[in-house]
Amino acid sequence: MAISKQKKTEVLTTLDAGMKNAETVVFVNFHKLPVKEITSLRKSLRESGVTYYVAKKTLVKRALDAKKVTGTQPELVGELALAWSTDPIAPAKGVFEFAKTHADQVSLMGGVYQGAYMSKEEITQLASIPGRDALLGQFVGMLNESIARVVRVIDLHAAGMGTVAPQVPAPIEAIPVAA
Repeated sequence: MAISKQKKTEVLTTLDAGMKNAETVVFVNFHKLPVKEITSLRKSLRESGVTYYVAKKTLVKRALDAKKVTGTQPELVGELALAWSTDPIAPAKGVFEFAKTHADQVSLMGGVYQGAYMSKEEITQLASIPGRDALLGQFVGMLNESIARVVRVIDLHAAGMGTVAPQVPAPIEAIPVAA
């Protein structure tokens, strides 16, 4: 369906403004997805700070060309939606998690990460990175384990010092000097 020039200008303005500060833009193919499910997807993405926007492929291509994205653009097949955010992982992770339960209706087609096109496989790898909270939890766990190991070593050393008397070197005997 053709849209007016004014509507095209509005869409381009929205895309430019959205992608201006976006760290990651994910290309989403949605096929025969009921409105109720689209609403659910939008809600879950919004909760993690991700914008979900449906636009014509020609307008998306025009917006991306204006942004001067490097690399080769992945093939955009079927219905196209964009998910973007300032969080580098949230858009890919949000769509990827939703696609697990809606495999025949939603899929990742690729995206843009830090100004360069990424393939479907690369975006999927990005989506598999744990979230910020999980990474912080893993980091704190590693720190805690390191501290615990140091404490155990000091404790063993202190326990060993308490049972064995320290060895004091024997005094050196004076050697007689010939006169």
